[in-house]
Amino acid sequence: MTTPSNALESEAARFKEDFEHARREVGKIIVGQDRVVEGTLTAIICGGNVLLEGVPGLGKTELVKALSRVLQLDFSRIQFTPDLMPADIIGTNIMTAGENGMYQFEFRKGPIFTQLLLADEINRATPKTQAALLETMQEGSVTAAGQTFHLKQPFFVLATQNPIEQEGTYPLPEAQLDRFMLKITVPFLNRAELNEVVSRTTLQQAVEIAKVLDSDRITGLREILQKVVVADDLRDYAVRLVLATHPDAEESGEKVKRYVQWGASPRATQALIRVARVRALTQGRAHVSHDDIRHFALEILGHRILLNYDGQADNVSLAELVGEIVAGLPESSGSVTQTMSAYAVQ
Repeated sequence: MTTPSNALESEAARFKEDFEHARREVGKIIVGQDRVVEGTLTAIICGGNVLLEGVPGLGKTELVKALSRVLQLDFSRIQFTPDLMPADIIGTNIMTAGENGMYQFEFRKGPIFTQLLLADEINRATPKTQAALLETMQEGSVTAAGQTFHLKQPFFVLATQNPIEQEGTYPLPEAQLDRFMLKITVPFLNRAELNEVVSRTTLQQAVEIAKVLDSDRITGLREILQKVVVADDLRDYAVRLVLATHPDAEESGEKVKRYVQWGASPRATQALIRVARVRALTQGRAHVSHDDIRHFALEILGHRILLNYDGQADNVSLAELVGEIVAGLPESSGSVTQTMSAYAVQ
């Protein structure tokens, strides 16, 4: 007789197998970016969005193309420019002639009606155009001409921005940054990885990648996530980790109080738990550990922390700051308020 515990362990084992298979297939196209691939796959399964920051030519577009093939999802790419308008993204009403010869308005859908959307150089678009993505990133829907259209799920936005060339750009506001579950820095390749990229591209060797998942399977994986056990003390650890980024919280350290103007939002706590659940399953476990919560702490918290004037003047590194926060926060706290064990982390 199969017990619920054995069934969950079986689901966890299959989850791990599917995740590793998808990561291996994407790795056939993308060289030397294991953490980037892991983070992007994790966000897709969680139902979150990713902001990639890196110089041109590191394979960000190829990553999304590879993901669309491995996951069998529709793919669309938008090159953001200063003259891009919201209608260029979501679509617009046009006048057409019906069968009876009468003119009528018809809504023509824009490139946002897809499943994997690459928003390339998103910070080159004006704030008005950037705002066109807010509803889709949060609700998975588009409202235009008084109508609401629900996008096909799973829907995922992968936006990119160049950290070097800032002339003619419009920095993303905090409200929009907060809607990205992860902000991942794409590192430059080392010698061996760069040699591999050049060999693949110049020799034009065809690479076949398998189709591992589809929309239904991804939806099923999301349902498995809800079954992963998050103990009360681990949920509280994620809460304390976020509070430790706020200068007025008792959990924060001296450096945060000195250099931080505002800390991470409640979405960061939700992201820590959701990402930790995926990480636990990829390790073959059906319960979350402290390491699972810490694994993507930088990618979740870094872009949600706003430095004050002193922090900017002293050129404080957010990566180092988050590292110090994580290292300095104890795993257990004597002042933890006990809550009902039946509380479900959403």
